[in-house]
Amino acid sequence: MNDVEKTNIERQNSGKRMRRRKRMMSVYTVVVVLLVITVGITMCFTFLFNIDEIVISGESETYTYMEIVEASGIHAGDNMLRLDNKKAQQRILDNLLYVETATVDKDFPSTLRITVTRCIPAYNVQYDKGVLLVSRKGKILADNDFYTDTDNLPIIYGFEPADTEPGKAIQSKNENKYDAFTQLIRRFDRDDNTEIQSIDISNEYAITVNYRNGLIFKMGNWNDVEYKLDLAQTVMNDESVQGKKGYLTMIGSKQCSFRSSGEWADETAATIVTDENGLPVTSTTTTTTVAPVPDYGWQDDGGGNDWNDEGAYDDGQGDVDNGWYGDDFGYDGYENGEIYNDQ
Repeated sequence: MNDVEKTNIERQNSGKRMRRRKRMMSVYTVVVVLLVITVGITMCFTFLFNIDEIVISGESETYTYMEIVEASGIHAGDNMLRLDNKKAQQRILDNLLYVETATVDKDFPSTLRITVTRCIPAYNVQYDKGVLLVSRKGKILADNDFYTDTDNLPIIYGFEPADTEPGKAIQSKNENKYDAFTQLIRRFDRDDNTEIQSIDISNEYAITVNYRNGLIFKMGNWNDVEYKLDLAQTVMNDESVQGKKGYLTMIGSKQCSFRSSGEWADETAATIVTDENGLPVTSTTTTTTVAPVPDYGWQDDGGGNDWNDEGAYDDGQGDVDNGWYGDDFGYDGYENGEIYNDQ
């Protein structure tokens, strides 16, 4: 009996040792894995993936290779995993005035690629102290007291810039005006803007665009600027409008009309109205009558009183302001003199 009990005790001790041994092995395994991971991470952030080549591409003729690299704050030997792409991109934009966009890409294991595009002057923004030269993406390039290249760059009036420092993105004190300007930027980013002479956004509810071909576009408010400009362009391209001077006017929010500018009596002008897709939907005739030049000399009405063609009535007191005026009664001067006599 004693031998049997001894054997059972030895087996129990052996089982406990095995379980302890397994637990220790698990701990050792975890420690080794963590150690390997730590060493691997350390090597990645110190010895591996270090930059040994920086490639510059894009439109970089304004600045040298070294100027762009130095502006980025990146150096050969820097670790790519530690590099913050966005911060490097912003440093380039902040330090190089005539760089419009900058992208920094990591090409593992050891190559960094920087792509830049140059600024394209696009707008003269007039304000109370001068004129800002602004790029196509809205970056302030210069603060002048003169307009730049007015033959190609439009002038924007009434923008109210919040900051005038070159290198900064242009902002407006008026949120609606800034919204209108950002839409203009998007519109001209896909199309040329040299056909526009000026844009007046002094009143954000009544924006006016003056084209170099003599047309004036009364756009209305700042909403849907891109759509409205596209619609106006469609009307201008219509054969019945090309070569004419006049006014484009938004009708509601989805239609645009054209009215030719009349100069003489009985001149007729075709009015082009577009639908929401910019297609002409109707053609009507508008008659513009220009009144003859009035004779502002005093006329005798035959009753001892004098009238002139402005509708003023001389009451004989030597002061025409004491008389009647045609505008007050809806009549025009001398030819209606008998009506004034009834007053």
